[in-house]
Amino acid sequence: MLLKRFMGLTRKQKDLFLLAVDVALVPIVGLMSALLLLEYNRTIFELGPRYLPILMIVAGGLSMMLGLHRVQLKHFDAEAITRALIMSIGLTMMSGLLEVVSSQRLRPIAPTLFGMLYFLSYIVLRRGMLQLLTMLYRRSRIVSRVIIYGAGFSGIKLSREMMDRPDVMVYGFIDDSPALRGSHVNGLTVYPVFKAEELRVLYNINRVILADPDLPADRKTALSRQFEALGITTETLPAFAQLIDDSTLASRLEPVKSGQLLGRDDLFETLSSSYIAYAGSTVLVSGAGGSIGLELCRQVIACRPAQLILLELSELALYAANQELRLLAEPFGTRIVPVLGSAADPVLVASLFAQNGVDAVMHAAAYKHVPLVEENMRAGLQNNVFSTQVLARAAREAGVARFVLVSSDKAVRPGSVMGASKRLSELVVQDLADRPEGTIFSIVRFGNVLGSSGSVVPLFEEQILRGGPVTLTDLRVTRYFMTIQEAARLVLLAGSFADGGEVYVLDMGKPMLIRDLARRMIEGRGFQVRDRANPDGDIEIVTTGLRPGEKLYEELMVRKGAGSTSHPKIIRVREDRLSELQTAAMLRDLRDAIERNDPAEMLATLARAIPEYMPQSHAAESLQMSVVQERSAVNRPANRPGE
Repeated sequence: MLLKRFMGLTRKQKDLFLLAVDVALVPIVGLMSALLLLEYNRTIFELGPRYLPILMIVAGGLSMMLGLHRVQLKHFDAEAITRALIMSIGLTMMSGLLEVVSSQRLRPIAPTLFGMLYFLSYIVLRRGMLQLLTMLYRRSRIVSRVIIYGAGFSGIKLSREMMDRPDVMVYGFIDDSPALRGSHVNGLTVYPVFKAEELRVLYNINRVILADPDLPADRKTALSRQFEALGITTETLPAFAQLIDDSTLASRLEPVKSGQLLGRDDLFETLSSSYIAYAGSTVLVSGAGGSIGLELCRQVIACRPAQLILLELSELALYAANQELRLLAEPFGTRIVPVLGSAADPVLVASLFAQNGVDAVMHAAAYKHVPLVEENMRAGLQNNVFSTQVLARAAREAGVARFVLVSSDKAVRPGSVMGASKRLSELVVQDLADRPEGTIFSIVRFGNVLGSSGSVVPLFEEQILRGGPVTLTDLRVTRYFMTIQEAARLVLLAGSFADGGEVYVLDMGKPMLIRDLARRMIEGRGFQVRDRANPDGDIEIVTTGLRPGEKLYEELMVRKGAGSTSHPKIIRVREDRLSELQTAAMLRDLRDAIERNDPAEMLATLARAIPEYMPQSHAAESLQMSVVQERSAVNRPANRPGE
């Protein structure tokens, strides 16, 4: 009731109230000074009543002249404190002048003490009033309690606008930048993202506004999911809003929408997860610090497992993931176990399974950047193929119930070493699926994941912010796209209803032209594409040529025809596989080639194991010719005697 009355006051009425408080503080401080100086100056009680009205008038005049009565409690920052100091010095000088007039001599202790007490009392009173208001706001249903993500230019501008609104209380910023943590911007503290739950409890936060214009679309969606899981409404600024100086940012807030760049509806909500499959279990996620692995961990936590093991090779990525996931897991009682190391380390992996009683494994660790793996063939094959072999075999030996391999559409008719390495990983898992011994093995193929590490989206964002040009390898390139949330949910579903050996893909509709994605991102930033039809546009799209190992088009399956599943948007594919002997020979030959560091033999092994492997890089193409000749020689029938 009190808060409703206070909020019902006009701005002028609130200013008059604060002016009255500034004036009323004079006699209170005068009495405090008199009591402290009673032994020193007994005449102060006699002179005080005579001159206090004059000091009250002076206080009112100084408050109006300095604009202190118009400074809202929410805006009482360093500048306002400086003004209060000037006001206190003015009152000190006036009280000294009045003492000289009354006694013909100056005793500086009395006016000095009066001024100091007035300044301290002023600050304490304003802070106390703000704390009272904050406490009332925290319990109010008519006030929004806000934190702002992004302490940059747009965030600061938005915070000023929001703080001017009587129905909003801004409690601080949250930002990913370690350099900003703990600092104060516009009078507000900057917190790390993993403090969101703590802030919600402390201040009863009910709104988060994403005000970072450089935030990728999928990061916005991930943050939205994270905050909504805490019961906090999430809003965002359109990317172009910060470019418009003559309009308020607050008026442009809109709910976060995922999959805005896909050209189709986001399927995340329709991919209902099977929480029962993971509730109370122990789940291991390899590559837990990567963009896909981390989102997978977030969604696993929502399934309420007893324990989540984070296996990650990068110390920095593991630290960040552990910090975030511990806070997310706390309400569910899930134990987070961070493990620094490689999934290809058999000793580490065996000890993990032995010590933790793992129920499900989700293998997301891999090198996935096509040009890098093409140039670093040995490292790519060793990591991607043999980490899968080590982890999958250890899971079977430990009696793990379910094992899910995260694969890629680049494994279909691979044109790159990275794609071929993922296809070999699939063959390893399919071989074990034929001899499961209690473990159900399955494979999930992703399209290109928006916003993940190496995705074109962050690259395009960076190029657009620099003013262009936006670079495409070829105007004809198409790709299947999905959000990080769709990718992670697909893994959970595949792990929950797989029978063994299947490859699961998400029905993502038609593939998208990369040039259309680039155009949408440019226009989403408020710019125009510069081309022949629009020579006065802002940002140009240019082509650079296909990179080593890159194909124009990607596919989701080799064999025609696909089976349905219990979910209408998930397709089951059964691909050709190698026999147990062929798989063992392939792994033996590949290991030998890696140990000898023989690129030609590595490619030959890929070609023998994957008949549809067609290298796209020039270096690999020359070696492919010798492989083709080798195949022809092997398949050519021997000449009979006399021929």
